Amino acid sequence: MSEKSGIVILGIFAADTAYKAKRLPHIAETLMGSGFTLGPGGKGSNQAIAAAKAGGKVTFISRVGNDAFGAMALGAYAEAGVKANVMQMEGVSTGAAFIFVDEVSGDNAIIVVPGAAGLIGIEDVEVNRAAIESAALFMTQLEQPLEAALHGLSIAKRAGATTIFNPAPASAIPNSIYGLCDFIVPNEVEAAELVGHAIGTDEQARAAARTLVDRGAKAAVITLGARGALYHAAGQSEFVPAFSAGNVIDTTGAGDAFLGGFATAISEGRAPIEAVRFGCATAAIAVTRPGTAPAMPSRAEISALLGS
Repeated sequence: MSEKSGIVILGIFAADTAYKAKRLPHIAETLMGSGFTLGPGGKGSNQAIAAAKAGGKVTFISRVGNDAFGAMALGAYAEAGVKANVMQMEGVSTGAAFIFVDEVSGDNAIIVVPGAAGLIGIEDVEVNRAAIESAALFMTQLEQPLEAALHGLSIAKRAGATTIFNPAPASAIPNSIYGLCDFIVPNEVEAAELVGHAIGTDEQARAAARTLVDRGAKAAVITLGARGALYHAAGQSEFVPAFSAGNVIDTTGAGDAFLGGFATAISEGRAPIEAVRFGCATAAIAVTRPGTAPAMPSRAEISALLGS
């Protein structure tokens, strides 16, 4: 068998409809906004594009509808250099997301409807078994059904691929999933949901990471927004500060940018702390631009920020 290489990501595509305003409207209220964008999104899709632009060799597994948003997805993958193992479905719409972006802070709130990608199942994973087994790294999230994520992680783990699980959006997960994770990578909100306590301080973050590792994950990485990220594994616990690449405009794709960069660095054999730094640099650039997938930086931009 040839040496393992590349990244396989299972996840959803959703067309991002992003609205910028001073605040969310109340029920029955109409509020004038200050900006609107339409572009490719979905956690797994964003991560795939981020990883490819960061220099990774990426295959993305998903489903879309045979409609305008589905065509948008396939165009985005072609442009970014992502191999799209994506089923196009008749009679089912492509996923879409409503994104509110605070016009002052750049903070966001999101509602996602998976559409065709909500029908992803074990059969989609099985069709792509050979790609997963030959990959250096497999990554997935929770926007598609849990059973598909579990099956993908299980195949990858048995095949000796490095596994990354992004437990997003936050929801209850079985304890059996932790043992399938070389890296579990939640943000602070998702980590708080998993462990049942706030992540407001460094010590609370360390306690949460310890809990995730105690449950069976080999390592935990908790992304902390402007505070950077925490890497925790047996015998090592280290905070990596955030980078600054300019004014923050839109934080919507920050987590996906981090994961795409982190996955690329891990797939290249970098040490975990260096991979966290690479992910932080990727996210720092992405938040200076509007949108999600279109905001993902190139390898040259990431290297320049890292000074390498």
